[in-house]
Order: sequence, then structure tokens, then C-alpha cells
Amino acid sequence: MPAAMTYDYIIIGAGSAGTALATRLSEDPSISVLLIEAGGRDWHPLFHIPAGFARMTKGIGSWGWSTVPQTHMADRVFWFTQAKVLGGGSTINAQIYTRGHPSDFDGWAAAGCTGWGYEDVLAYFRRSEDNDTFQNDVHGRGGPIGVSQPAAPLPICEAFIAGAGELGLPRLADLAGRDTFGVGYYQLTQRAARRSSAVTGYLRQARGRSNLRLQLVRHVTRILIEAGRATGIEANGPQAGDLTTYRAGREVIVAAGAIGSPKLLMHSGIGPADHLKLVGIQPVHDLPGVGGNLQDHLDICVMCECTGEHTYDRFQRPHHAALAGLQYLATRRGPAASSLFETGGFAQSSAKTGAPDIQLHLGLGSGIEAGIAKLAHAGVTLNTAFMRPASRGTVRLQSNDIAAHPLIDPNYWAEPSDVTASLEGLELARAIMRAKALAPFVLAERVPGPEARTRADLIAYANRSAKTDHHPVGTCAMGVGPEAVVSPDLKVRGLDGLRVCDASIMPTIVSSNTNATAYMIAEKAAALLAAGDSASRSRPPAAATFRG
Repeated sequence: MPAAMTYDYIIIGAGSAGTALATRLSEDPSISVLLIEAGGRDWHPLFHIPAGFARMTKGIGSWGWSTVPQTHMADRVFWFTQAKVLGGGSTINAQIYTRGHPSDFDGWAAAGCTGWGYEDVLAYFRRSEDNDTFQNDVHGRGGPIGVSQPAAPLPICEAFIAGAGELGLPRLADLAGRDTFGVGYYQLTQRAARRSSAVTGYLRQARGRSNLRLQLVRHVTRILIEAGRATGIEANGPQAGDLTTYRAGREVIVAAGAIGSPKLLMHSGIGPADHLKLVGIQPVHDLPGVGGNLQDHLDICVMCECTGEHTYDRFQRPHHAALAGLQYLATRRGPAASSLFETGGFAQSSAKTGAPDIQLHLGLGSGIEAGIAKLAHAGVTLNTAFMRPASRGTVRLQSNDIAAHPLIDPNYWAEPSDVTASLEGLELARAIMRAKALAPFVLAERVPGPEARTRADLIAYANRSAKTDHHPVGTCAMGVGPEAVVSPDLKVRGLDGLRVCDASIMPTIVSSNTNATAYMIAEKAAALLAAGDSASRSRPPAAATFRG
């Protein structure tokens, strides 16, 4: 094998976690790293303009996947956006920077994931972050990912915060701190009013390193396993018949996301043996948990018509959009500088989850995301989601064809407790939009509408209109039990030279957006690889600075 085709580490997937991990590993010039990605470059301007998010859920930079019919939601098929582009989710998400509640991570540690409690992982969050507002024991500066205050909030945002206060939700300055109960402005993964992604934050500062190679538009077809050890990969190139083998001297690390990682493992013969045989794949390593334990946040919205042009709806018209683009280029202000979801917070349902478990996102318009109707006049959207669902789903294969779409089944609302908590969140959102502070801005609720009064009405509405929050996790879960796929050091159980490093390793979903946690997982994985397995039981330095 030519030396150029052999690397110490092969990382599959250049999303948030994979890109961050490749950057950290390549800081050691004695280590060679291959980072391989099925998607292309983040070339489109909309990937970098904050408001470009509105186009992302509608297909740009996405695999184009959908779920199987959801049994507990009237057999609805959900559009399921997953990134297929350099930078992964960090290139197409809404840029909201939240981490979850400390009890999320303490729960991981209590379940046997030693070294993953909140105080253990806090420094890895700080290491990834360059915060423009906070510098304390919770937040860091000097890291690769810009974390900033919103550049273009509107007066209706302050009215929302006041309205939520009328219902007992306090104003919080920091929605990514230790205490998450309350509402306020989300910090955003932006720097100088531009998206700060894994590419612009991590990779751009590492691209000149001779020991880091990036391969794009390369679809990995399988991981090579020899005598119980991962020794390399095979990947298709952009041209038909272009199949290349790459060898790993040390490890193969799968970072293809909560859908892509279990899919690739199963196509490589690693997963539940009965299922693999059913689709014509010879099992190499029977690992029942692969593709199980899928968790996601289900989002339901309230949409109201405004009393005037209080949101950014008018900028969806071509001439207004052009003016907004010119304003952004000249000043880095205005509608294009907005992520469109800059305000929100966390509330508590009646479920006994022990921490805030309802998340709110105020959308500065209507019809912002795929599948959500746009109002005829200026509107405002309040999204709500139950953050700690009990329902568990699966990722399975429909055939042995690597190009075939996976069978994604989040199994939404399989547990009645999820239905109850979700509807409580929806009713809270409706009540906030009726608050006195919002009266100058809100004319009337249009969706689901005043005619939706009963539990049955709201369930029927959710079955028609709910959507994914784009937070799938858990399908290669970390743990110590028989269903665990990776151990707390992220090694695939029963195999050598193979780890998983992305949101799929979360044993339970964090009670917030997931991107910040993906960076944390990558930072901790880099420490594990650099310092050995003992790092999983020790803390990193209290402060760390990114070395570009």
C-alpha cells in the first residue's frame, strides 16, 4: 500500500465532531489524519449568512432522508434533515448555543459512563468556545467556535421575554449555564455576525497542516475488519467505479452522525446479526445495540398573525431579500444577520424529570422551516419541544445497498408521558402568545387556531404539523450494559481500533440543542486519544486555549 494511502487515524464524517477531532489530533505533527466526508464544500453563501438557516431545512446540504410512517402519530412521514456538507450540522443549523442541564451529564455518569458527569465535561465545553460575553467557570474564550449575542434582535423579542415572565418564567442572562430555567436571548455560534461552524472555527486554522488530509465527496462503503480489528475503510469517489482503500495504522473513528454512524457500522457487518442477515449482510460482529436507542426532540409550534410588520416575514419577498442582503454586506446588521430563532428558554412540565424539560424557540416569522405553512400576513412562531422523551426508536437498513436510504424510526410519542408533556409545552406556548406584554405585537393565534380546544384537537394538530427538532442522538450509545455500543472511552465494544465520536454516543438526549455537546464529545475524545484511557477518569486543565 502506498504510504500516501495509510494514516494513523481515519475519521469518517467531517461534521461538527469529526472536524473538531481531526483538528485536535493533527495538532501533533507526528500523527497523520485522514478526514473523509460524503458531502462537498460549504461553498454556498447561505451556509455562512446567519439567516440562511431558513433554507437549510428545505434541502440545501442535506441527505434528503425521511422517517418511516410514525405509528403513534397517524402514520405521518416526517422530513428528516441531516447534513451532507463539510461541517455537517454546524453548517446548516440555527446556530443556537445551548448545552443542556447539568443533570443530563450527571445522569450519564450515574449510569456507568465514568468521566462524563457535568463537572468532568465542563472544561471540554469551555475548550471549544470563544464567548464574546461570558468568561467564568462555565464559559471560555480563545476557543475555535465563536459564541455571540444576537446581532439583530427585534422589539418583539423583548415582549416575548416579558410575556413569559407573566407566566412565571424568569429572565436569564445565560441559557447555557448551570441553571437553565427561564427565558432570554440565546447565544449563537457566530463570530462578527457570520456563522461560526466547525469549518470556519476548527478546520480553517488547521488546513495548512501537512499531516491532515481532507477528502470530500467520498462515500465510505464499509469499515475493514481483520481478526477483530478495524484496519481501514473502503470509499467510493465521485466517479463511477472509483473505489479506494485507505489503511489506518492506529484507529478508525466513525463520526457520521446519529443516522450515518449506525448505518455505516451495519453495512460493515457490525450490528444486530439477525437484522443484518435479513438484508443480506454477513455479520462480522454481533452488536445488538447498533441503531437502537434513537432519541429526538419533537417540535410543535404556535403561529400568530402580527398587528404589523414586527418580524422578518416581508424579507421573504425577493426585492426585500435583496435589500436585506445589501444591508448585511454593508453593515453586518439587519434581517440577514439574524438566525431567526434568537430568543427562547426552558420551562418545566408536570413530568418528574428533575430539571427544565420544555424548550421554547421564538421564530421571527412564519413558514421558516420545511413543512410549516406561511401566513398570508406578517407572523411570529413559537416552537416548543419536550426535552426528555421516554420514547426510543431505531435506525435500520432497507437493503445491503449502501446508497439506499436508511429506515429512520424515531418512534415519536410511543410513550404516553411524551404526549402529555408535549401538549403541556404547546399550551404554555399558546398562553405566552396571549400575554399582555405581547398584545401590541400579536393580533391573533392562527395555528393551531382558537378552534383547537380539546386534547384530541391538539393531538390531531400535532399529527399534521409537528416536525423534528433536528436533534437525533443515541444510536451508538455509550454505556456498560449489553445494549451499549461503545464504552466510556468511545471504543466499539468487542473490536479493536474502532471508536465512535458524535451525537450517536449519547446514552440519553441532552435537554437542549445538541451541537455544543457534539463539540464537547470531540474535545473529550481528543483528550482520550492523546492521554490514554486514564483521561476518562481525570479532568483536563481548568482553562485551555485553541492552538491553530
